[in-house]
Amino acid sequence: MKIKFILFITFTLIFNLLNAQKGTLSGTIKDGEINDVLPFATVLIKGSDKGTTSDFEGTYSIELEAGTYTVVFKFLGFETTEVTEVVIKPDDVTVLDITLKEASGSLEEVIITAETARNTESSVLNIQRRSVNLLDGISSQNFKKLGASDLANAVKSVPGVSIQGGKYVYVRGLGDRYTKTILNGVDIPGLDPDRNTIQMDIFPTNIIDNIIVVKSATADLPADFTGGIVDIVTKEFPSKKEFSLSLSGSYNPDMHFKSNFLNYNGGNTDFLGYDDGTRALPISPYQPIPNTFDNSAVLTEITKRFNPNLAALESNSTMDYSIGLTAGNQYTIGKKDHRLGYIASVSYKNETNFYENAQNNFYRKDPNTSSIEMPLSKGQNGNLGEQNVVLSGLVGLSYKTDRSKYKINVMRIQNGESSAGLFDQELNEGDFALAIKNSLVYTERSITNGLLSGTHTNSDASWKTEWKLASTLSTIYDKDVRATSFRIEEDGSFSIPQNSEPRRIWRNLEEENHVGKLDVTRKYSLFQKDAKLKVGAYGSYKQRTYNIYTFRIGIAGPSGFNGDADAILADENLWTTSDQEGSFIRNTSVVDPVNIFESNQINMAGYISNEFNLGNKLKTIVGLRVENFMINYTGENSSGAVLNNESIINKFDLFPSVNFIYALKDNKNVRLSYARTTARPSFKEASNAEIFDALSDITYIGNIDLKPTYINNLDLRYEVYGDNSELFAVSGFYKSFKDPIELTYFQSALDNFTPQNLGEADVIGAEIEFRKNLSFLSSSLENFRFNLNASVIQSKLKMGTDEFSLRTNTARPGEEIDDTRELQGQSPYLINTGLDYDNDKIGLQTGVFYNVQGKTLEVVGGANPDVFTKPFNSLNFTLNKSIGKERKSNLSFKITNLLGSEKESIYESYKAADQIFSSRNPGTSISLGYSIKF
Repeated sequence: MKIKFILFITFTLIFNLLNAQKGTLSGTIKDGEINDVLPFATVLIKGSDKGTTSDFEGTYSIELEAGTYTVVFKFLGFETTEVTEVVIKPDDVTVLDITLKEASGSLEEVIITAETARNTESSVLNIQRRSVNLLDGISSQNFKKLGASDLANAVKSVPGVSIQGGKYVYVRGLGDRYTKTILNGVDIPGLDPDRNTIQMDIFPTNIIDNIIVVKSATADLPADFTGGIVDIVTKEFPSKKEFSLSLSGSYNPDMHFKSNFLNYNGGNTDFLGYDDGTRALPISPYQPIPNTFDNSAVLTEITKRFNPNLAALESNSTMDYSIGLTAGNQYTIGKKDHRLGYIASVSYKNETNFYENAQNNFYRKDPNTSSIEMPLSKGQNGNLGEQNVVLSGLVGLSYKTDRSKYKINVMRIQNGESSAGLFDQELNEGDFALAIKNSLVYTERSITNGLLSGTHTNSDASWKTEWKLASTLSTIYDKDVRATSFRIEEDGSFSIPQNSEPRRIWRNLEEENHVGKLDVTRKYSLFQKDAKLKVGAYGSYKQRTYNIYTFRIGIAGPSGFNGDADAILADENLWTTSDQEGSFIRNTSVVDPVNIFESNQINMAGYISNEFNLGNKLKTIVGLRVENFMINYTGENSSGAVLNNESIINKFDLFPSVNFIYALKDNKNVRLSYARTTARPSFKEASNAEIFDALSDITYIGNIDLKPTYINNLDLRYEVYGDNSELFAVSGFYKSFKDPIELTYFQSALDNFTPQNLGEADVIGAEIEFRKNLSFLSSSLENFRFNLNASVIQSKLKMGTDEFSLRTNTARPGEEIDDTRELQGQSPYLINTGLDYDNDKIGLQTGVFYNVQGKTLEVVGGANPDVFTKPFNSLNFTLNKSIGKERKSNLSFKITNLLGSEKESIYESYKAADQIFSSRNPGTSISLGYSIKF
């Protein structure tokens, strides 16, 4: 019995050992004639009887013993291509993507090495080279070089791309409304649904294959983008079983382990990104509230229901940390080798930010004098603590047959952000005064998205049908926002200003988003060349419900409380029927009809596009997209009239596009494109809601009369692709804007902002991208590579009559007013550059990376001064080292903001000294991470 057991164990070990010596070769075969995959091509291992064919998506996979091979790719009418020196490693997947060129005259054979073909960065460059659109991208291979644990840190290295607020993507320096983010080709709202782009920092890089940034339009793409579409492509169908764990921590000496960090007492589940009910609305907003002259004890009972904590509290801050888990595998099902694959990921991130001397100020041009200098209207300076938690999960299933593929993805993101600020204020509105302000804010956000999609082909893949259905529920709850100010009197005592009573605010936003998309592609022959006709339909429905409830705390009698905000609602200081002095909840303006609305957006679209070749070198794509966009609104309009599902925008538009790609050589292209696109107001913009930010003291006021912006886009690009992922590209672009939507002052109040259609604008720019291996200098530098991409952009907006009159009437002595200015949100230049070292033999990657965005108009002035965002010079260092014989473990080290740059926005006015609008110091952070694959 023992002998049998020993033999069984021995044979098992031998079998596992032999099986472990095998690896997998997989990849995608693409058609070099048109922008598509090449189905049913033949893949052979030279010198053996092993081989396979690509499926309807052009993908193939074959299991091989560990070793070095020559792989042959064949397809009738195309050049036979041999790829040499293909290395298969034990228990590993070698990715080998290839593009076959159509044979001219006689069939030819091409022999290349696998060095560039198997490189995933080269795969993205190959997508870029063969694409009908002008696009750029970044692969998962580069995420490690950049030390990027989330997409926000990764995507900013793409040419013409910058990140605002550490989260949001701007393309070509254009503002958020001109950039669109999609996930796996489908619209998805972010944690802030009022933005056109989703927060990039919520996506861990370990679930992403690549990021593609499309900069020129075709008819199959949504019309509401101008700068670019950012397509986040998640991993699917892993070639083998995968399981990975990642851990990271970050320390910032300016923010972490500080004893004067500010927060306040929240709920027990704050660490999971949601409130446990501690901050729930204590009474119905429609409950009658007695007045003090009613002499009712009910008023005291209602007041007692409100949490008495109004003051920011000091405590010790912690460092940032995160954890991520990812798993995936695929299985063969049935005799026809159908495949079922899955990927699952869960990640948790807890960040602590602490800004000392954080500023928000409001300056103005003095209307009563001809003084050049700008007097302060209201300013605040103090400490601000933030705790931000993001918990996200993603599950995806894929099922693939010989002619079809079905996918379902479910994603859930939960985010909780708690902020506490204590500020010194200066007030100069009628009289000058000093004050202190406590601000407590908690925002709970969530997004739940489900995507179901399918792809189907006929027997020869000449017809392809793709469909996608997606539904998303987004919620944002601002729970018990608390703002309390004390005025400091001349004798040093405190009082609560009558026009600035303590406020408690609850805001509720719920939004549904349903999208359906259908694309049908037909391959055919035109002018004796391969061509592709695409037709499709698109429909989306968005529904938003929004309300704001504001409670004010009144004070009867003395209101100083020695400047202690927590004393205001202490039991001994409450108003009672027996003591007619103290604090109480006022019965006024709890429900303001202007801040309660429902709105829906409907967009129905259809398109037709034809891709064909004129001769051997010129590829042409002509398309037309039609969209009918509507916004219906229920709530009050600007004159106080009640609207009931009233149409406020109903536009039927045509969006033509044409793209030309001329192949000077196989590795050189000249591209020319034209397209008409649009930018539409968001729900928040196309409303009358008044939204107060307790931290910045800014109130945002919507504008129900906004119109969509229309843009004409012209792009020209010359690109050269070299070996080892080298690239040189130079581009020029021109854009004209009709009725651009811009953020400007609400002229009757300096701390109120509103969106408006302001004039017409033109944007002209140039981009250059250069990726070069330094081996041309010396063979000892073959592992070094220099990257540079830069954009120079000039914008000019022709002011409308109202803005020009305001600027003219408030001009300072000697100031000449031009009727043009920069476009709001448009950066004049962008620079991304870096030097990296990559040595695969020892598993070491390191580099220094720098990026900056030029001074940008943030808030449009008029009678008030303009606000500009100053350049933020970001210099980062990364180092990654693989560990172990099989290099399944990885250590990462990163230093962010080596230069210690601050994020500032400033007021600028003719000959006046610049003044700070907002200021935050992010400091320098040091991060250490560890990941392991099982």
